[in-house]
Amino acid sequence: MRVNQLAKELCVSSDTVRYYSRIGFLTPIKSPVNGYKEYGRKDAQRLRFILSARQLGFSVDDIGQILDETSKGRTACPLARRLIKERLTEIEKRFIETERLRSRMLAAVDEWDLKPNKVPTGQMVCHLIEDFMKDE
Repeated sequence: MRVNQLAKELCVSSDTVRYYSRIGFLTPIKSPVNGYKEYGRKDAQRLRFILSARQLGFSVDDIGQILDETSKGRTACPLARRLIKERLTEIEKRFIETERLRSRMLAAVDEWDLKPNKVPTGQMVCHLIEDFMKDE
């Protein structure tokens, strides 16, 4: 099947298929007749795996490591377990940072509702933002 057919089958863009081909995750065969790249069932299965891994938060580098492990005939399960724990730790850290940002934003909304609008001066662009950090 051609790039557009594979993309349609897996509900992704053709650019997505081309990207994973370009970085070597998919290995289409170039047709000697017309020069088009032809993708087989193995490519479709591999792209399905890649899309699932991306939905779980694995990076492109992570996926490359997993694919490399399997290409050597070894199980990638221990690696996948380790990597997902690392990604989970990262996402939990970002979640905490996002919660802190949300709290600051909520505080700003409450505070700013009580403050007047001011015209900028040579010393100030927006007093709401500039004064907010002074209050902390």
